[in-house]
Amino acid sequence: MTRKNLSVLVLAAALLQGGAQAASADEAVGAYLAARQASLDNDYVAAAEYFTKALAEDQTNPAILESAVVAHVSLGQFDRAIPIAKKIEGDELLSQVAFMTLVADEVKRGAYDDLLARFERDHGIGALADGLIAAWTHLGKGDMREALKQFDAVAEERGLRGFAIYHKALALASVGDFEAAEQIFAGKSDGPMQRTRRGTIAWAEILSQLERNDEAVALIDDAFGSDLDPEIGALREKLAAGDRVPFTLISGAADGVAEVFYSLGRALVSDTSEDYVLLYSRIAEYLSPGHVDAVMMTAELFEALGRYQLATDTYKSVPRDHPSFTAAEMGRAEALRRSDRTDAASEVLEQLSQSHPELAMVHVAAGDLYRQLEKFDQATAAYDRALEQYSSDAEEQWFVHYARAICHERLGQWEKAEFDFRRALELNPEQPQVLNYLGYSLVEKQIKLDEALDMIERAVAKQPNSGYIVDSLGWVLYRLGRYDEAVGHMERAAELMPVDPVVNDHLGDVLWAVGRKNEAEFQWKRALSFVDEDKPSPDIDPDRIRRKLEVGLDIVLEEEGSPPLEVVDDDG
Repeated sequence: MTRKNLSVLVLAAALLQGGAQAASADEAVGAYLAARQASLDNDYVAAAEYFTKALAEDQTNPAILESAVVAHVSLGQFDRAIPIAKKIEGDELLSQVAFMTLVADEVKRGAYDDLLARFERDHGIGALADGLIAAWTHLGKGDMREALKQFDAVAEERGLRGFAIYHKALALASVGDFEAAEQIFAGKSDGPMQRTRRGTIAWAEILSQLERNDEAVALIDDAFGSDLDPEIGALREKLAAGDRVPFTLISGAADGVAEVFYSLGRALVSDTSEDYVLLYSRIAEYLSPGHVDAVMMTAELFEALGRYQLATDTYKSVPRDHPSFTAAEMGRAEALRRSDRTDAASEVLEQLSQSHPELAMVHVAAGDLYRQLEKFDQATAAYDRALEQYSSDAEEQWFVHYARAICHERLGQWEKAEFDFRRALELNPEQPQVLNYLGYSLVEKQIKLDEALDMIERAVAKQPNSGYIVDSLGWVLYRLGRYDEAVGHMERAAELMPVDPVVNDHLGDVLWAVGRKNEAEFQWKRALSFVDEDKPSPDIDPDRIRRKLEVGLDIVLEEEGSPPLEVVDDDG
């Protein structure tokens, strides 16, 4: 029996003691089971509701108490989470989630002595978080000397130096010691540190406070190139104009602790589950309501967890006048699309393209959405508008040309498509997706086959484990009549993409060409089994596969007026 099932039975047994309480016990067990299922589904709204109902019947069960805190914190409902966390601590239970919540509460209230006492009795979060938060707590108490001493102590711990010196630099800047902060960012003392987006913004603001705007502009150009998002673009514009930009990242201890949770959350994203990282981003938001990067991280985590409505609502909370509003609206559109609300997603991007027509990335996002919806005319128009916004031939334009080329190809406008494919390759010469798509298209049109083979071989060299690209290599060899060479590549493609109907169909054709007809028929049947008849695709024709099963590939080619199968001779 699993631990989870055992805990459910233990709770049920406890609740069912005493026949007179059977009805309420049944309700409590039902609420608990519903809450557990909601938690497994990452349905935080339902989990919060049902765990609250379960708590009404049993306020002593540790699993219910902690799970209720998780649900409420995940929704940003700290007014509900804090009393439950206090109950957990009052019952002398050990719960990291409860302690995280109480740390946030004490920081928010400025209860710095309580916070330091908490760390003394090991009711904190963990060594790194506790050390950094303690340092910011000393700053909150007005003891900068002790704060710096604490940051240095954390920096001495193995693997923690990067976090410690970053926060030390922010703390120095927050009290106006920009010279010392810049020394750390520049690596002249305590450095160097790893570059992050927020760290680069902070460094640029610090340089501006030191009247070194030219260096700040150079820093931004080196870190972000020419394709700047609105926030970075606005900062660079002010710096280039000679404005003295204020240091805005941290204004006090609460902001500093919020940055601890945010930076640790970012570091944890690739190493732990999204639902755990969500606690960090929510606490960062709670402590620093203007921390839009934390808001964006919360929305991204909800997307990753499949909670698209929560993601949509979170993106929508970014203020319209904030530089990240555009990115938030693009994120909201993507969340709407992923929840199959494509009309709403289109409306968001259409409004955004009208309010921010100068931003190429907005038009690209609209183009991508229309392309996914197979509205290729509208997608092409959006990509046209995006390309009009670029002032130079920046490398990042390759994707726009590539995407527009796909639309032209789908619309049967081959000359325009080929132009865009080749323009994309001029900007990014060895881009494997472009090499593959152009090469495969040439193969399908049975033109420039030698060039197509070269392109696809280069693409395979770049991405040898891409089933689509390996399939293209096998297919071009088949088109060239080099059937024996094609077999191995097509079998490899089928290994990489075993349920793809196109790959299995191609493998069937290649096997037929080398005389392995029973195996070919087996692959065609597999291909048919993977076709979604309710969602027709231009890449696969199930009727053609059925005809091949009836009469064989040779007759189908003859009926189509295509050249018969013919093995290439030694001279090619």
